[in-house]
Amino acid sequence: MKVLHGLALGLALAGALGLSALAADTASAADDAEAFADTSRIAAIGGSVTEIVFALGEESHLVARDATSLYPEAALKLPDLGYMRQLSPEGVLSVNPTGILALQGSGPPQAIQVLKTASVPYIEVPESFDREGVLARIRVIGKALGVEAKAETLAAEVDAKLKAAEGRTAGMAERKRVLFALSLAGGRVLASGSGTAADGMIRLAGGVNAVEGYQGYKQLSDEAIVSARPDVVLVVDHAGPGIFDSDLLAHPAIAQTPAGAARRLVRMDGSYLLGFGPRTADAVNDLAAALYGDQASR
Repeated sequence: MKVLHGLALGLALAGALGLSALAADTASAADDAEAFADTSRIAAIGGSVTEIVFALGEESHLVARDATSLYPEAALKLPDLGYMRQLSPEGVLSVNPTGILALQGSGPPQAIQVLKTASVPYIEVPESFDREGVLARIRVIGKALGVEAKAETLAAEVDAKLKAAEGRTAGMAERKRVLFALSLAGGRVLASGSGTAADGMIRLAGGVNAVEGYQGYKQLSDEAIVSARPDVVLVVDHAGPGIFDSDLLAHPAIAQTPAGAARRLVRMDGSYLLGFGPRTADAVNDLAAALYGDQASR
């Protein structure tokens, strides 16, 4: 399944938020979570939000989802409210929700302000890109829907899987340096720094983000790419104009790196790799296997 081009760009904007600042709030967010008085008609905004609702078995409460909610396939049958960072308050309210469950970073800010001041209860789901962040999302959504016991069961399952996935590379002596390239425009690579979903996944899979010194996404100079010395270039699939493997590997700066010399490029589905929902452990395992092969023991 492919990701919308807008989703990939939106993930870049979301990734511009600092990971450390978000992570510090996840535990308190779960503790302070609210509950909807009426869960009969819930609008879900954010791919991981919708996926968690389905994983909890509470999908019958959903009346709409945003354009980034592509999994599971059954979610596609729900009315589409548009891209989560370009929401129309009128569009969201048109489905007559009894509650709005939205991932942190949904927008634009003016639209979110309108929704928060409307008569419909609005609950924000915290976003951070680590194991604790995934668990906090599950717990906040579980409390919002009045199914805290089910949420704790799911959180425990996901926690165990994530710990096992991280353990696969815990003893790795040499960590792969990974360059995550979101796009290639005008010969310039738009690459992930720290505090992004891509950065979080690289770390969970036992890799090292080859790019340091800035938060979010930035176009790199050729000199910066060569200096980063990536062992692997990581990209995601999305609909619309994307990055071709041949274009990346032929990039003059990437060609001078260990990744270019060895033609090491890993391509994964964007919503699967960067969603930070219930499937995160599987994505970590797949990325670790792509980075380390048989060295990453299951």
